[in-house]
Amino acid sequence: MYLTKKLQLKIIEDIMIKKVYEDSVNYFQVMDENGVIDKSQMSNYIDDSKITEMYKWMSLTRAADSKVISLQRQGRAVTYGPSVGEEATQVGSAMAMAPKDILVPNFRQHGSYFVRGLPLYNFFLYWKGYEEGMDGTKAINATPYTVPVATQLLHAVGLAFGQKYLKTDANVLTYVGDGGTSEGNFYEALNFAGELKLPIVFIIENNQWAISTPVSKQTAASTLAQKAIAAGFKGVQVDGNDPLAVFKATHDALENADEGPMLIESITYRLSFHTTSDDPTKYRTEAEVDEWLKKDPLKRVRTYLEKKGLWNESRQEVMDAENAKRINEAVEKSEQFKPNPKTIFENIYSFMPDTLKDEEDAAINSGFWQQGSY
Repeated sequence: MYLTKKLQLKIIEDIMIKKVYEDSVNYFQVMDENGVIDKSQMSNYIDDSKITEMYKWMSLTRAADSKVISLQRQGRAVTYGPSVGEEATQVGSAMAMAPKDILVPNFRQHGSYFVRGLPLYNFFLYWKGYEEGMDGTKAINATPYTVPVATQLLHAVGLAFGQKYLKTDANVLTYVGDGGTSEGNFYEALNFAGELKLPIVFIIENNQWAISTPVSKQTAASTLAQKAIAAGFKGVQVDGNDPLAVFKATHDALENADEGPMLIESITYRLSFHTTSDDPTKYRTEAEVDEWLKKDPLKRVRTYLEKKGLWNESRQEVMDAENAKRINEAVEKSEQFKPNPKTIFENIYSFMPDTLKDEEDAAINSGFWQQGSY
């Protein structure tokens, strides 16, 4: 039988070319911008009391944010990265963790710390510039704030490897911003976790801007979640301003972490500046911010609670007053802190070299400082 050249080429193509892999990324939401819930999608571990608790943690986080910004403007705190607009991602994910699980944040997971149990005193002490504020992280199974971009991911993977090796049944939850997904550390961490099937969940807190660089300039990929596929595991997108969606995605991922890692891209928005040294009006429009204000996570959760008769202006005033009191007491206590200057010598190495000990002795003998009065 005679075959045309075109048909011959088609037969060869069918034999020589075949699809070897195909996957997709789903987007997930439970509560929409108007506080309406799709109950069919809600986690069995969530009820109205849990949603009320979420709202309280989110409100405390925003109030603490406002206080640190005020302190920084007065010269009473260091450069600070607010989490305004991102509270649902942090609170929703942290509330999905078990006490045994390990939290590995970057520099913006204030809400996650509060949910895990970091005292407000430690929080304000750290942002006043004292690393002693992070002394409380070990007690809550967390690592200290990490300011270098994406370096914490390799630490998180190492911790996850340790949990698997020691068979502790604990999982690791770590965060990275959208800008951090352009770092080599991000890809190395995903590759290591995927190949070894480690018990770790990566959350990309996609707040649309890495300082002044938009996500569209970070990658040509349609999603950041799909980057997990190349590492051999699943990625999913969630509405990051919906704490119920974040909770469910994180809880499900942690519950199945013994089978391997998961990546969650949380779509949210940084309503404030990148840090207190940033001016977002230089690179984004007021109209863009206004659109995202309509999706404010606190607003939507409060709307839901009010519709259910679980919240009102009176309860809001009581909570706001309680938060202000707790925050002011923590700030006052942190400002009474007297650092120990010896820590600049003692916390550098696992043991103190003779040369460093000589420097410490010289400093003490010279009367350069007096213990407890520095």
